Amino acid sequence: MRFMLMVAVVMAGSCAGVPLQAAEAAEIENISAPAEPAGMQSLFDGSSLEGWDGDPRLWSVRDGVIHGETTEENATKGNTFLIWQGGDLGDFELRLSFRCTADNNSGIQYRSQHITEGSPRNAWVVRGYQHEIRNEEDFPNVPSFIYDEGGKRGRICMVGERAVGKADGKEVIGELIDQEAFRELMKVDDWNDVIIRAEGNHIQHYLNGRLVLDFTDEDPERALSSGVLALQLHAGRPMWAEYRDIRLAKLSE
Repeated sequence: MRFMLMVAVVMAGSCAGVPLQAAEAAEIENISAPAEPAGMQSLFDGSSLEGWDGDPRLWSVRDGVIHGETTEENATKGNTFLIWQGGDLGDFELRLSFRCTADNNSGIQYRSQHITEGSPRNAWVVRGYQHEIRNEEDFPNVPSFIYDEGGKRGRICMVGERAVGKADGKEVIGELIDQEAFRELMKVDDWNDVIIRAEGNHIQHYLNGRLVLDFTDEDPERALSSGVLALQLHAGRPMWAEYRDIRLAKLSE
């Protein structure tokens, strides 16, 4: 059942913080994921990294899944990415499953740019929209928020928010999930299912079958319309992240 929120809340400036802290009491929208589109393309063959490019010291295939890992001996200089070589994506729906360690975080980049100019910290630097990946269940540091990787907007839209991005900040117009419901939804130390859907300037993130973020980017200078798809390993503490069942439907060419 879908409940429409009638109270608009304006939150200017940074997107950091617990979703809808300033919201008045209102109903929470509970929206299930749509059926999978027909004809989705598999981006991972389950046995090799064919079609992907990343640091071969850090990325491999283990037990049929993409495995990225850093260690003290095998660290990364700056955040590094495994970049899909299928070209830029505009409007699309991406579905995959992830799991990761709680020692650090990962991410799914989309509509992003592979940075090769200006002496990047490694050969696989990507900037743009990031779907955050974490092994955590307590707001605000949970999977599925939008982060501006390599940019200046920081946490663009938080889990639980239906929001509109403006040049001078963000307007939150609805609530999609609260802390208690998210703890029930998130599978810590296990596989979690993700859907990212981007059509025009409208972006939706689903986690384990439920809409957890809905963002319309009306920022005239910083909204992104197309770019590469990539998976992240974060610099810093040793970590690992795994991905499987990666499939894509292009909604426009």
